[in-house]
Amino acid sequence: LGCPQAVAIKDALAAKIAAYRALGEGGQVIFTMDTHDKNYLETQEGKNLPVKHCIKGTDGWQIVPGLETGNCEYIDKPTFGWLNWNGFDEKDELELIGVCTDICVVSNALILKAKYPEAVISVDASCCAGVTPEKHKAALETMKSCQIDVCGEDK
Repeated sequence: LGCPQAVAIKDALAAKIAAYRALGEGGQVIFTMDTHDKNYLETQEGKNLPVKHCIKGTDGWQIVPGLETGNCEYIDKPTFGWLNWNGFDEKDELELIGVCTDICVVSNALILKAKYPEAVISVDASCCAGVTPEKHKAALETMKSCQIDVCGEDK
């Protein structure tokens, strides 16, 4: 599901990830990997988004070269959001970045906010890309409505 907006944020993503890695123990980096099987087009998601993508083991499933910076955690996520977020508490600050703002980022932000309502959850809009600029902006507005902090927006 590559788009020009996703390509455009690669350097910003790399810088943000490197900054978290530099924090050591205080800067955990978790990659959620959209992970589908070969039968993706037979699933409900595949029927509604009929573009084969992120098939496990293919190049399109791999983390984009240049973003991995060492000791990171990887989660194979078979659908929009990961339901098994564990190990955080209400004092944690969690920041989300990546693609697609209007699918995976918003889904995970809302799941985390529901599970940890007092945690500070934020999204850096300059390190996110949606399927289209309009959908990116709409997802940011949805997250703001749900008390997720959004920073890095163009004014």
